[in-house]
Amino acid sequence: MNREMLMLVDAISREKSVELDVVFDAVESALASATKKLHGGEVDIRVSVDRESGEYETFRRWHVVPNEAGLQIPDAETLLFEAQEQIPDIEVDDYIEQPIDSVPIGRIGAQAAKQVILQKIRDAEREQLLNDFLSRGEKIFVGTVKRLDKGDIIVESGRVEGRLKRSETIPKENLRSGDRVRAFIAGIDPTQRGAQIMLSRSSPGFMMELFRQEVPEIEQGLLEIKSCARDPGSRAKIAVVSHDRRVDPIGTCVGVRGSRVNGVTTELAGERVDIVLWSDDPAQFVIGALAPANVQSIVVDEEKHAMDVVVDEENLAIAIGRGGQNVRLASELTGWRINIMTAEESQAKQSEESDSVRQLFVDKLDVDVEVADILIAEGFTSLEEVAYVPLQEMLEIESFDEDTVNELRTRAKDALLTMEIAREEKVDDVSQDLRDLEGLTPDLIGKLSDGGIHTRDDLADLAVDELTEMTGMDEEQAKALIMKAREHWFTA
Repeated sequence: MNREMLMLVDAISREKSVELDVVFDAVESALASATKKLHGGEVDIRVSVDRESGEYETFRRWHVVPNEAGLQIPDAETLLFEAQEQIPDIEVDDYIEQPIDSVPIGRIGAQAAKQVILQKIRDAEREQLLNDFLSRGEKIFVGTVKRLDKGDIIVESGRVEGRLKRSETIPKENLRSGDRVRAFIAGIDPTQRGAQIMLSRSSPGFMMELFRQEVPEIEQGLLEIKSCARDPGSRAKIAVVSHDRRVDPIGTCVGVRGSRVNGVTTELAGERVDIVLWSDDPAQFVIGALAPANVQSIVVDEEKHAMDVVVDEENLAIAIGRGGQNVRLASELTGWRINIMTAEESQAKQSEESDSVRQLFVDKLDVDVEVADILIAEGFTSLEEVAYVPLQEMLEIESFDEDTVNELRTRAKDALLTMEIAREEKVDDVSQDLRDLEGLTPDLIGKLSDGGIHTRDDLADLAVDELTEMTGMDEEQAKALIMKAREHWFTA
């Protein structure tokens, strides 16, 4: 039987003009599939065929997963601590294997085996076609609508197929069989059966690539597209910068009588495009991104990565846009959170913030409102600034003499020390196992204590959004910290 298998492999290899290894892989897959059916469940089977003798061995195997992840597929996974009991130096993503009885190839049936082998070869041929296509480095897929597959549109280009999901099409466009289509190659999804090239007509990347094709200066390096934000089929903003002062970035992208931007707009079902001049000055960039609205003033908050943009009543609706579209696209384009407000709203907000700082100075520095207002007028917003700003800068305040400055600095330092002692007392309420948790800083421990989190289990029980709100950390950091806190649940 082994000799017959070798002859079958050789014959199929010659008939299909594929490497022997590809056919052997198909045989191993057929044998593994048959063995898996006998065992039932979601077991993982590996078969190894000797290329010379045709002899083969069968192994059941378990994927080693992190302790905190738990078992998602119990029949085919094992936790790290369990695996280390058998193999001390084994690591996550390794496999534990156990030899089991092999299924005779006759049990599979020659015809079934051949079907599996031929399917494997077809998969190999398709993968080769895909690799050849991707090696060309193209970013836009040009093809013809071939068919619908579970709501997805399958686009064919030669012998290669791409998959355009409904969610990645432009709203209200109706693509039919036989239509010519251009789409952005968003990535490869190897889990998809059939077409694995994932396409998009709604992504910012598609618009950027269309501009690269329409504007030769971008390909030549004279212009650069910095960012793009889209409301597909309705409106978009694209930021460009010139690397040659002789080239006008906006005019060059618009083209003579709008020919270049119109080419992009036509492809995108009439989507209106605002071309914005990019600037390394964030405030200037935001002003340009909010066009056609005129901006009166901007207050930048670096810590929160946000800007308060003040416009007059006439420009308020323009700056916000229909349904908030203009400010939303400007925010996506620049990467800054933009708060549009009138002068009255801005003044009210600044007044509220000043009241808060004024009360802080009155309470902690033990000064009257007049002194607090002088500090605010000079730009002081925290006790740290009063305590540690260079002495000479404070001495330049006309209303203060040297004794007053020194007294204010001393009081600010004393207040900060008192606040730190109070925080440390709160931290004393935090359990040692939480303090020892990797990644926790004293500042974070203080914030957790303020939020009523005093033990490692308290932290482990938190939801990600609760932790982000409590500490101000981003979602990924919060998720990682919670998983770290849960590790002892799986190793205890």
